[in-house]
Amino acid sequence: MTSRKSALRRKMRVCYQSGSPNRLSFSLMSVDANTVRRIAKLARIAVAEDEVAHLQGELNAMLAFVEQLSEVDVEGVEPMTSVTPMAMKKRADVVNDGENADAILKNAPNTQDHYFLVPKVVE
Repeated sequence: MTSRKSALRRKMRVCYQSGSPNRLSFSLMSVDANTVRRIAKLARIAVAEDEVAHLQGELNAMLAFVEQLSEVDVEGVEPMTSVTPMAMKKRADVVNDGENADAILKNAPNTQDHYFLVPKVVE
């Protein structure tokens, strides 16, 4: 298990850049066929041998894109959840009775004293 971890660490080294603790720099190496097979096994995906080369190219393209994204300067940019500023709509947190118990109970097959009657499930 230790040799596998060290092999994966050699494949992708992630280190913090000096001077900016929030920014990561990626030093990515290309994914080989054995790594593709291992990823497929971990993901429990059946991959035929003739698909390994194609998936290897796809994974390398994804890693190259991640490496390209790490070059973007994000210094001073606040994290966000949406591209447009939004505020969550909140209602007052007050206790009430639902204000329409009669309408709700009208749909129930059996009721008694404003409660649902259900069949006994534990004996």
